[in-house]
Amino acid sequence: MTGAGTSKATNTGTTTAVAAPGSDGTQAPAVFSVRDLWKVFGPRADRIPGSELAALPAAELRERTGCTAAVRDVSFDVRKGEVFVVMGLSGSGKSTLVRCLTRLIEPTSGSVAIDGEDVLAMSPARLRELRRHRASMVFQHFGLLPHRSVIDNVAYGLEIQGLGKAARREKAAEIVAKVGLEGMESRRPSQLSGGQQQRVGLARALAVDPEVLLFDEPFSALDPLIRRDMQEEVIRLHREEGRTMIFITHDLSEALKLGDRIALMRDGRIVQLGTPEEIVGSPADEYVRDFVRDVPREQVMTVRTAMRPAVAGEAEAGPSIGPDATVFEAIEAVARSGVSARVVENGRCLGVVDHAGLLGVVAGVPTGKAAA
Repeated sequence: MTGAGTSKATNTGTTTAVAAPGSDGTQAPAVFSVRDLWKVFGPRADRIPGSELAALPAAELRERTGCTAAVRDVSFDVRKGEVFVVMGLSGSGKSTLVRCLTRLIEPTSGSVAIDGEDVLAMSPARLRELRRHRASMVFQHFGLLPHRSVIDNVAYGLEIQGLGKAARREKAAEIVAKVGLEGMESRRPSQLSGGQQQRVGLARALAVDPEVLLFDEPFSALDPLIRRDMQEEVIRLHREEGRTMIFITHDLSEALKLGDRIALMRDGRIVQLGTPEEIVGSPADEYVRDFVRDVPREQVMTVRTAMRPAVAGEAEAGPSIGPDATVFEAIEAVARSGVSARVVENGRCLGVVDHAGLLGVVAGVPTGKAAA
């Protein structure tokens, strides 16, 4: 996906990242800013961050202190309009991290801000407003109210906000149609499939018109085909609305499909943060390299990676392709034409790609970018 927050972060494993400038040269503003965040479970948890104990491996920390550091010194920004994916295996800290953003779990130390406002300093009333109006969560377990119809489940958040019955039902009906459940408004959750129930959960989150949607492994329990349909639904909604999304998953293919940027976690830390292309093309360490080993590079890497400068005549001849096209798409274009393909953006030739350069990217040997 592409969005306002798409970036070209460095691939050094650092926990901070800078969003790429937009078309006007400015950066999209940060919606969530997280700095030096820790969440430690156990006795006297606040003694761990900043002490010599902080550097201990997880097993030794538990043995010496009885504490578990679920999130360790994490920092990142989520830019407006971005789909920011946090992924990792079970126990990596990703779900704890997303819950810390709205203080469903209280952080041990560090800072979390939304639109520059300190979340950790919010009063209970302000925190309720954050959860009701500004950041809405879609959980893996749908949590639908079994005695309520689809439309009343979708309208539940609006009811909590105090909106009148007629107004909230009208708004809920719009959202029900948006997620493809029109005609099912009067059904109970027990009369819906798993995918339909998850759509109700998504609609309920959308109904309150939040600034940020938080997804905590929402599709993990779904069958593969239904899961794919729900992923496409998220992509469609993002394309139509440009809403900021933070998506938690343990599935690499899901992360690569949905994310503008991906933060890959291990043992509570972010080991690499970057675009899908950066993570697949330039893994930060052996752990990330092993994670992405089986990813078809040609379906993730773009032709920017394979570009070379055009020689005489190449900038005017041959088929053209956009710079964000995948290597796979470019291989097909070059194979059909039998010549190099021009990489064109806004009517300007940025460079060319040929068969040798494209296959080099597939093999993990980038040709090097042409000057833009």
